[in-house]
Amino acid sequence: MTTSSFNPALAALGFSPGDRVVIFHADDLGMCEATVSGCADLFRAGTLGSASVMTPCAWAPAAADLARDLPDADLGVHLTLNSEWRAYRWAPVSTRAPASGLIDPQGFMHAGVEAVQAQADPAAARAELDAQVSRALDWGIEVSHVDAHMGAAAHPKFLQACLDAALPRGIVPMLPRLDEAGWRSHGLGEAEAAQMAALTRTLAARGVPLVDHLVMLPLHVGGDHLPLIEEILTGLPAGLTHFILHPARDTPELRAICGDWAGRVANHAAFLSPDFPAVLARSGVKTTTYRALQRTLRGQA
Repeated sequence: MTTSSFNPALAALGFSPGDRVVIFHADDLGMCEATVSGCADLFRAGTLGSASVMTPCAWAPAAADLARDLPDADLGVHLTLNSEWRAYRWAPVSTRAPASGLIDPQGFMHAGVEAVQAQADPAAARAELDAQVSRALDWGIEVSHVDAHMGAAAHPKFLQACLDAALPRGIVPMLPRLDEAGWRSHGLGEAEAAQMAALTRTLAARGVPLVDHLVMLPLHVGGDHLPLIEEILTGLPAGLTHFILHPARDTPELRAICGDWAGRVANHAAFLSPDFPAVLARSGVKTTTYRALQRTLRGQA
């Protein structure tokens, strides 16, 4: 559960306490070509609010090209500490040292989130996260926010490093403003939940914009996702929701990489559907972006 008070970030943007506000957010931009062309389709259609780039991945430079081609596209960095696919892998930006704990015996990032959280040296993870943000900025991406790929970097072990990679640069960290019960519901123990709840209260007091709710379109099933989108939007509570999708075009490359390719293609198709605007209008939800939240962080709203 979230804290009960009206989200001050929404107040700063002129929304009302009863408003249901959504950031439609695409994860995994730059993971492969299909994600770049897929996100470009949605940005051009006006249905995608924000997306975040996986800077260690092979197609991340093309995502930087997308930022130049579509300067209004709101882009962040998808902080990445694991490489989950069997035959398509990536390595850290900052190091190849086994002592970092960031790489597996093949020299790539660990496949599993648990392995990262157990083995990564916090100092090495800090350097890696900073390097990923620096890479995006060096490529000319106007980074509005950071979020964590598969939640690996959102662990209490690395969270301060995420914040330090973002906040001194005026970048919004995607973080829910949960109370202790909310953090426990995300799998944290009593001590960690108390620590995270205290941290989010501190960040909110500093004026750091936080989200209230997280939802995600499924990856395990394809087909028509538009009815599911309508169901999710209709049921959203008041506050600010980070709405995750993984859009990608249907390509041979995507099918070869991802066992969940059908869900990604379905996410893409739903947000390109000519019926999507009517679904959004019927739901009554309003939309914003991380670029808008960033202006509140920088005192420009």
